[in-house]
Amino acid sequence: MDAQTLNDQTIQQAIAVLKNGGVVVFPTETAYGLAADAANTESVDRVSLIKGRTEDKSLPLIAADTAMVEVIAGIPRGLRSLADRYWPGPLTLVLPVMGDQLAASVIRQGTIAIRVSSHPVAQALARGLGRPIVSTSANRSGEPTCYSLECVKKQFEHQPIKPDYYLDAGVLLPEPTSTIVGLDDYGIPEVLRQGSIEI
Repeated sequence: MDAQTLNDQTIQQAIAVLKNGGVVVFPTETAYGLAADAANTESVDRVSLIKGRTEDKSLPLIAADTAMVEVIAGIPRGLRSLADRYWPGPLTLVLPVMGDQLAASVIRQGTIAIRVSSHPVAQALARGLGRPIVSTSANRSGEPTCYSLECVKKQFEHQPIKPDYYLDAGVLLPEPTSTIVGLDDYGIPEVLRQGSIEI
């Protein structure tokens, strides 16, 4: 599929693709990502197939705002101050999941990895879908991160399964990945991956 430049119409089309179980390439504040409906197991599995990623690795999620996060996960006291300070932004928190609204494949040991993105397109996709989207870097597993759609398409050109829709925001400025923080066994915040936010 050809890349669609960003405007309200193409973002609405991307949301329709997500609602129909498709996979969308979209810009985030760190790099181009693959988005899918986090509640649709088949869509989530397609993201893993496109990336060539083993299914024992869970996929991180993006929500439109903190309220959306709180519908599906608890934010423990030890992580609440980090969420208040750094969301929206490139901070991923590992949180205990609540209810059964998400695809089982995005949950690991009762937790999900989720952030509120500061990128307006990422926010718009989650808000339009009405629930979090899967968001993982738009590249083959083990290959370089992509900051342009040309890079994305080159990596996926020989794949039998490809993304369904591409949103083109031009060449993105390379930024580090999000910082990931969870709680250790004692309920103390623990940095699991140091990224663009120094904690």
